[in-house]
Amino acid sequence: MAKQNKKGALLRILRYVKPQLWLVAIALVCAAASVLLSLYTTVLVGEAVDCITATGADFDAMYPILVRIAIIIPLVAIFQWLMYFCTNAITHRTVKALRTDAFAQVQKIPLSYIDVNAHGDIISRVVNDVDAVSDGLLQGFQQLFTGLVTIIGTLCFMLSLNIQITLVVVLITPVSFAVAAVISKLCFNKFREQSKLKGELTGFIDEHIGGVKLVKAFGYEQEAQQHFDDINERLNICGRRAQFYSALTNPCTRFVNSLVYAGVGVFGALRVMTSGGAFSVGALSCFLQYANQYTKPFNEISGVITELQNAIASAGRIFELIDEPAEISDENNAVLSECDGNVVLDDVSFSYVPEKPLIEDLTLNVKSGQHIAIVGPTGCGKTTLINLLMRFYDVVSGEIRVSGSPIKTLTRNSLRSNFGIVLQETWLFKGTVRENIAYGRPDASLEEVIEAAKAAHAHSFIRRLPQGYDTVISDGGDLSQGQKQLLSIARVMLTLPPMLILDEATSSIDTRTEMRIQSAFDRMMKGRTSFVVAHRLSTIREADCILVMKSGHIVEQGTHNELMANGGFYAQLINSRQENA
Repeated sequence: MAKQNKKGALLRILRYVKPQLWLVAIALVCAAASVLLSLYTTVLVGEAVDCITATGADFDAMYPILVRIAIIIPLVAIFQWLMYFCTNAITHRTVKALRTDAFAQVQKIPLSYIDVNAHGDIISRVVNDVDAVSDGLLQGFQQLFTGLVTIIGTLCFMLSLNIQITLVVVLITPVSFAVAAVISKLCFNKFREQSKLKGELTGFIDEHIGGVKLVKAFGYEQEAQQHFDDINERLNICGRRAQFYSALTNPCTRFVNSLVYAGVGVFGALRVMTSGGAFSVGALSCFLQYANQYTKPFNEISGVITELQNAIASAGRIFELIDEPAEISDENNAVLSECDGNVVLDDVSFSYVPEKPLIEDLTLNVKSGQHIAIVGPTGCGKTTLINLLMRFYDVVSGEIRVSGSPIKTLTRNSLRSNFGIVLQETWLFKGTVRENIAYGRPDASLEEVIEAAKAAHAHSFIRRLPQGYDTVISDGGDLSQGQKQLLSIARVMLTLPPMLILDEATSSIDTRTEMRIQSAFDRMMKGRTSFVVAHRLSTIREADCILVMKSGHIVEQGTHNELMANGGFYAQLINSRQENA
């Protein structure tokens, strides 16, 4: 996906702001009110200064001016609070919509995108990059609203006081814009690179923590630390350069603002001396304050330019994710409501990478209720076949039919709801044991959950947990691998779909428990079409049909006794395992 340019990312952020236009309007009104009242306070201060003459101070004239100032100051504070409240609401609602769209896209993008991209980088886009957009918008809106009104308001007040001195201010201002524009471009490029490196670092940390046991087992800590240090150093260098460029903006604009102030002071003083009283000291005092107020927004905006550039760069990464092509829509496809368990693969071909064919011309006819075992060496296409049946990937050519219907014509949800799947890699989420078992049937009663756990031989260890079925587990971290797998099996036992997929489902269970699980599987698979990817002979032996795969092709098929009698590739696999047992 092409990178989002700076202008494109900014325009798309503004489209997310569009639903909050009414809040934008209120914020602008509050900003205008607070700024204009502040500017009027400056006029009052100038009038109060003029009440002081060489002969003394006219307190009778000064008193009503001070009363008005005392009334205006609290009003300014109230309007500023309302503006900040509105800008906060705009930012958080905008970011909420942005994060929602990003996560929704993660649900829609093909599994291939998840497989080839670092999970940590995807997480970084949805979490870290969205937070960066939030920080940039929050500061940007607050400075933008007050800044625009301040610049326009001070110009109007200065023009009302003296046109010539106002021109001095206006003519010097473009220098500030030119400096900010050059530095802004440098900042954007560096912050975009910084966001990318943050994603890379998050991905590495996620990968390292996930495989920390292997890292320690193979003594890879030093190499992992070196890899981390390399990414961290690149991020450090990039971050320092980004901060250096952004830090240039504030002192440069302040230098220009000092020129403005000096110009106003010099020309204003000359005007006081030559105007014959038409331009008073109080008016000069007002003008100097207006000059400060006029240049203040430029300083404030330059102060948040780091956040703004970081926000735009991060937004570009989020939009790259959102723009990823989603899975082919199945809104108009049929629903698989009645499934008899018949599965046909007709001349199916598939490859993850076009130049590396994997499954070629695969044909298979599975009858309802058959128990199909799939065996073969690593990389032969066993798990890929499961991915195609579940339509995690679509076939390149050929067709897969379930109950006579091509699966491409069926909605994914209706297809997958007719499969129960237990994988070698278990997955549990943070929640109670009951919620994890009832993942496929949230409305299941406690009695049904307990029956499923008993069928999976998980009930006994669940009872020993601190709160039984109400025990909260965090990604299964408090359970053994075997216990987690028993919960995964119980999850399928609860739904009892017409078709089952077991991918090394008993690989992490001891032999005694496996025998009990196998008897439960036998009951569960009775009358249901089952696809079992297995290495253990006990799992394979009782299959109605064994598919022997090699390099994406079914090279043999039949019962265990038939294949052993043939003395082919299957017999070689079994004999080699028995020799190595």
